[in-house]
Amino acid sequence: MGLSRERKQEYFEKMEKLLDTYMKIFIVSCDNVGSKQFQQIRIALRGQAVVLMGKNTMMRKVINTYLAKNPGHPYESLLSRIRGNIGFVFTNGDLGVVRECIEANRVPAPARVGAIAPIDVVVPPGPTDCDPGQTNFFQTLQIATKIVKGKIEIVSAVNLLSVGDKVGNSEAVLLEKLGIKPFDYGLVINEVYDNGSIFDVKVLDLSDDDLAAKFASALSSLAALSLGINFPTLASVPHSIANAFKALVAVAVECDSFSFEKADPFKLALSDPEAFAAKYGAMGGGGGGGGGAAEEAKAEEKKEEEEEEEEEIDMGGGMDMFGGDDDGGGGDDY
Repeated sequence: MGLSRERKQEYFEKMEKLLDTYMKIFIVSCDNVGSKQFQQIRIALRGQAVVLMGKNTMMRKVINTYLAKNPGHPYESLLSRIRGNIGFVFTNGDLGVVRECIEANRVPAPARVGAIAPIDVVVPPGPTDCDPGQTNFFQTLQIATKIVKGKIEIVSAVNLLSVGDKVGNSEAVLLEKLGIKPFDYGLVINEVYDNGSIFDVKVLDLSDDDLAAKFASALSSLAALSLGINFPTLASVPHSIANAFKALVAVAVECDSFSFEKADPFKLALSDPEAFAAKYGAMGGGGGGGGGAAEEAKAEEKKEEEEEEEEEIDMGGGMDMFGGDDDGGGGDDY
């Protein structure tokens, strides 16, 4: 039995109000989600988001009516997404928080005959509560078993179902016997609408560091492309300036009659390395390395003083430490 005219009108007004109020929408599929679970999801999202389900034809009609009143609105992109068993979750809050709440409200479910496996189902090895009389049932499914203490024990892990397989009667019975509920059901987020843009839900997994790394990589590629085709862009200008500076320094280094202030250190380094070290060596450590450079200088100075003292003590000629001359016996008497 379809909805009455009054109920349809209420639905149209509700959805149109939601379209006006919220700028972010999760497009979700809701296969195998029962009414009780829907109620739990709505309670969990209360104050953060609003869940709206309905017939696809009604949802399309509301959006088309909204577009007639608001020509060119980006909600038009939602029309092609309304297919299958889908619904909308409206929010103006943090998409990540609402997503976590949606994904947290999933319930385990047994494998029903005819259901399509959304994941791989593996039966683990170990003891079961099945008596030895059920051995033939396990052999039918090609599961190796042994009898331990009057119970059937599975010898090794068995890949019972793969993604996309249809659950057969034997698989469903076995999983029920073992007390395994391999699937869990809830709202599945297909895509996200945010202020006119529609993107995959995986985009929400990107952190600020991921975005910065992708931006830096794209900027580097753009700069390389701009330099390669000799087309200046904001990304390539710093590299072009650096390359031009290198070319100028190279000319200045080779030309004795031409130089400029920024090229002088390079010319001095090539012509007189010692003078360059004396003049610019102290500047090499930078602000953070000033203390280390000073300590190294003090250590070097102390080492030189010690070497001078050793030379004075070990001097073969001149006066010895007791005032004797070269031939004196002061040293011998000592």
